[in-house]
Amino acid sequence: MDQKMMYTVSVQAHYDSAHFLRNYKGKCERLHGHRYVVEVALQTDRLNEAGIAFDFVDLKRHLRELADGLDHQNLNDLPAFEDVETSAENQARYFFNELSGRLPEELSAGLLYARVWETPTQWAQYGPASAPTPAFRAPQMG
Repeated sequence: MDQKMMYTVSVQAHYDSAHFLRNYKGKCERLHGHRYVVEVALQTDRLNEAGIAFDFVDLKRHLRELADGLDHQNLNDLPAFEDVETSAENQARYFFNELSGRLPEELSAGLLYARVWETPTQWAQYGPASAPTPAFRAPQMG
């Protein structure tokens, strides 16, 4: 059985933000904060002339710019979250959609997922249903 082989690259960034969940009953309905880690992955079946799939520097720059926009903010005050809850799931969708719009088309087409870690042991991911969920490996939270 022939299986298509792919290259996958991933980068992470972090941001410290406060938020609360409007439609939730429990401690998360109160204002609280997290040191979030956002991870994105891209896939391709080709390498460029330099032998790389995607330039880590470029990918990290785009992700860092997005994360910096959320850093030291109350997420509930930001326009991107005024009509949606500030859950890790919605933050993952925010990063996926925003990064899709920033990347060149050939890179955007390979965007596999955006994953937002709230703690070293819990995360939410957004991307195509076929996107893999890699084995557990706690991110660097600092």
